[in-house]
Amino acid sequence: MTNKKPNHDNVSHKEKMQELKSNVDEKIRSARDKKGLLIVNTGHGKGKSTAAFGTVARAVGHGKKAAVVQFIKGQWTCGERDLLQTHGVEFIVMGTGFTWNTQDKDADKKAAEEVWKKTLSWLQTAALDLLVLDELTYMINFGYLDLESVIKAIKERPPMQHLIITGRDCPKKLMDLADTVSEINSIKHAFDAGIKAQKGIDY
Repeated sequence: MTNKKPNHDNVSHKEKMQELKSNVDEKIRSARDKKGLLIVNTGHGKGKSTAAFGTVARAVGHGKKAAVVQFIKGQWTCGERDLLQTHGVEFIVMGTGFTWNTQDKDADKKAAEEVWKKTLSWLQTAALDLLVLDELTYMINFGYLDLESVIKAIKERPPMQHLIITGRDCPKKLMDLADTVSEINSIKHAFDAGIKAQKGIDY
């Protein structure tokens, strides 16, 4: 009967995984702070808002109270909104649609300012665990909302309120303020190949 030789690949893998586990365990032990997070989903790829809605679903699943402000978005059907509203998630929708559709800067700016007034009340509500400001970056980059005023409101929100901001080209000051920043970039997009946006998948 011959002794079975050790599988060197398996031994090496085990050593690497033990080292990885040790590093992860140490990070978990050292992470002691608890606060409301500012999360930014930016970049030119698809999925920024979808990721934010996924976090809303997770929060609601844990019994948290969440709300969403949708800048840019029009009044068309939104599957996430239709679902989450049935679970107590409140929405504010700017409702003007995309700026290239309205082609009216003054009207868009006024609409953004009205939505921002309502948003400020949510940014002062400690009972709200999670707030999503979807496509907020456009409002700042187009000059509809003042960046410094937005930053001030974010800093003054309740200490345990989590906030997610989505949109392309997030201003550096907002990213510097954020606790977590994810950049989602496009490698391929079906729309560029002439494929229509499809209900239940794209919206």
